[in-house]
Amino acid sequence: MLAYTIRRILMLIPVLIGMSIITFAIVHAIPGDPAKTIVGDKATPEQIAEVRESLGLNKPAYIQYFHYLGDLLQGDLGTSLTRKVPISEEIGPFLAATTELAVASLLIAIFFGVNLGILSAWRQNSWLDYSAMLIALIGVSMPVFWLGLMEQWLFAQNLGWLPSNGRVDARMGFEGITDFYVIDALITGDFVFLTDVLTHLILPAVALGTIPMAIIARMTRSSMLEVMRSDYIRTARAKGLSEFWVVYKHTLKNACIPVLTVAGLQLGLLLGGAVLTETIFSWPGVGRYIYDAINARDYPVIQSGILILATIFVVINLIVDLLYAWIDPRIQYGKE
Repeated sequence: MLAYTIRRILMLIPVLIGMSIITFAIVHAIPGDPAKTIVGDKATPEQIAEVRESLGLNKPAYIQYFHYLGDLLQGDLGTSLTRKVPISEEIGPFLAATTELAVASLLIAIFFGVNLGILSAWRQNSWLDYSAMLIALIGVSMPVFWLGLMEQWLFAQNLGWLPSNGRVDARMGFEGITDFYVIDALITGDFVFLTDVLTHLILPAVALGTIPMAIIARMTRSSMLEVMRSDYIRTARAKGLSEFWVVYKHTLKNACIPVLTVAGLQLGLLLGGAVLTETIFSWPGVGRYIYDAINARDYPVIQSGILILATIFVVINLIVDLLYAWIDPRIQYGKE
């Protein structure tokens, strides 16, 4: 297990280098001149050329890449061209906001998706099965931006139950310990702040978690049906165990490997694909951070932001692989 873990970690190095090359090439293919964006449309050609030289944008692309890679190896993510602030100092709160939103979305998706899948498999070919799969089909077909706008219209504008945008009420004046507001509220015991944070989190988390919920529900149903046909499940029922115990103790445990794979991949996708949700709900996450950087042609922010998300994605995949052996002891890495 240890040898497998070390081998997988070493395999991350070429993956991340390849990702940095792809990101660098795509970012530099974006139309527009960041130097012109910085100095403004009324700047003279001499001023634009001076800015390009100061930023190193007048050098060949491969030299720019090697300078960028050298800075990364030293832990330097670069400096924002527009805000003149080191990226490592300002990206933390954005990344924490996106992580909080992605985890909340995944928890919603797992809770409802797994239980819908179990219910559907438990009552196969019944109206419960058809209803659960219909909900899953609607969920996977529903555009996130449309669902987010409908949530704002119904629950924020018409009913007034939940706030429509932002991460927290600006009037709270809360000073956190970390950038994770839920954790900060729990650490300090400020349940008024916790309530406000959770109410702001509900609508974007539900909108973002709808598609993963539908995918997890369909995968759970398929995996559960396969396990339910096994001999040991029939034996458990023959012993007189309750159906609830058979389903949740024996069947679900052995059916959750594919579900775990899907959930891990969905978490990585949620971290990198929350741009629409963050834009609709004015959520100050890393997706919105990168989106604003694209508009400003802020190359270092775009490159570093995407590379961080890619690193998180591959690390999540590694963790999911290692969890397989913990859930199912029959899986042993490093042995033929």
